[in-house]
Amino acid sequence: MAKELITGNVAAAWGVRLANVDYVPAFPITPQTEIIETLSQWFDDGIMNGKFVTMDSEHSMVTAAGAASATGARVFTATSSQGLLYALEVLYTIAGWRVPLVMVNVSRALASPITLEPDHNDILSARDSGFLQIHTETCQEVMDSVLMAYRIAEDNKVLLPFLINMDGYYLSFTREPVEIPSREKVKEFLPPYNPTHAFFHASTPMSQGVAVLGGPTYSYFKYQMHMASQNAIEVHNTAADDFNLIFGRKYGVIEEYRMDDADYVIVMSNTFATKGKTAVDRFRDKGIKVGLLRLRLVRPFPGKEITAALKHRKGVAVIDQNISVGSGGIFYNEIASSLYNETKRPVMLSFIGGLGGKDISFIEFQKVLNDTIMASETGIVPATQLLYTESEWQQMKKLLEIAGKTRQ
Repeated sequence: MAKELITGNVAAAWGVRLANVDYVPAFPITPQTEIIETLSQWFDDGIMNGKFVTMDSEHSMVTAAGAASATGARVFTATSSQGLLYALEVLYTIAGWRVPLVMVNVSRALASPITLEPDHNDILSARDSGFLQIHTETCQEVMDSVLMAYRIAEDNKVLLPFLINMDGYYLSFTREPVEIPSREKVKEFLPPYNPTHAFFHASTPMSQGVAVLGGPTYSYFKYQMHMASQNAIEVHNTAADDFNLIFGRKYGVIEEYRMDDADYVIVMSNTFATKGKTAVDRFRDKGIKVGLLRLRLVRPFPGKEITAALKHRKGVAVIDQNISVGSGGIFYNEIASSLYNETKRPVMLSFIGGLGGKDISFIEFQKVLNDTIMASETGIVPATQLLYTESEWQQMKKLLEIAGKTRQ
């Protein structure tokens, strides 16, 4: 294996190159554009065989991706933020086609107000579309997850499209050492695509409906998608075991960090989990039994695995880098639902942090832990809190004062 210092975007492109993808429809959007620029250069140089096409919009791009995948091509595409929203209609459509393409989303917060920095409302807007989702922490995991996604999506127990998520800027443009395997090793893990789609084999166990009349028929096909998504957990675990055997890197549907004896657990996802792990190490140095659970496979939601990891803890703090306006943190609500029927369950606290790429400092992690310990001891659980430091508030007050003077 060769090791190179590359960005998260280039790591995604390497995953596509190693998967021997046939077709890449593309449309540029910051901070994803480096992925398709890299792939375009490789196609132009003859390093990659197949077809690279620049489309007129994300809507057309995802439509073309779904149509090509339905013909038996191995397909990749990528987008970000408003581009994912523009394609959202088509995501639901092609998921119903049961096509196993892979798509990378480079997270960027949604307008308004407009920004270029990341949070996860873009990717989580697609959580009910039928696309499977893996959320990544490192550049290595980005490349590896692209390979795993094709293996899982193309399994005839699944046959659903896949979204791989990485944080814009924090990961997309951060260079990290990445082990790039040989194509021979990749072929051992990911064989050439052999379509088992209903378009090719009428006897396939997969159920597919493109146009139906009547609720019972519609319900049948939608529930078939749901069951196929649930199958992805078992298929993921088998693929992860094979991946570890071949490449020496192990990925679970969740990641447990220093949780063996943890009384308190911080739950996070994506790149900011690295900050959380650093905070956990500092707490451990002080003798506090705290761990971190990182959400990796987000769809299907691994509720059983999360419940098993959390149900006997004293307190759990979920830090959502998203906000469902009018409700709160998306992951907090989903994890609380998974734990609801447990007779012995921890107190759970909800925090919103990192919106629009805002940093989460150690002071804020300390606040999260202190509140969680207090709630576990008193049984008094505070409402959802926004992580925001005093210095950030003072800066905001200055901006508000400037805006007020401008209006006058």
